[in-house]
Amino acid sequence: MRIPPRITAALTLSAALLLGGAAPMATAAPEAVGDICYSALPSQAHDTLDLIDAGGPYPYPQDGTVFQNREGLLPQQSSGYYHEYTVETPGSPDRGARRIVTGEEQEEDYYTADHYESFDLVDPDC
Repeated sequence: MRIPPRITAALTLSAALLLGGAAPMATAAPEAVGDICYSALPSQAHDTLDLIDAGGPYPYPQDGTVFQNREGLLPQQSSGYYHEYTVETPGSPDRGARRIVTGEEQEEDYYTADHYESFDLVDPDC
């Protein structure tokens, strides 16, 4: 079972405070990544995840390209670990702000509705 990074950070902080130690230095990633149930995603995100599972074809040439994590919000990984995919935004004249960013681990999918300002780790079991 994978524990989301923000849960791990909260447990580490709680343990440090209970044991009287100094609190660990906070990083941007744990607070920046929330979680979301698969069932709570917009239907267009389901469509994108289905396309990813099928290996395409994708509607935009940028889909499947390496996501650099320049914002530093996702857990730090080597270059090429993350890839991004467009989630259609009804009524948008362009690709819109919604994306799925995948990691190399199985079922490591992140959803952003605000063009990389924040991310939610998708829980496929709810």
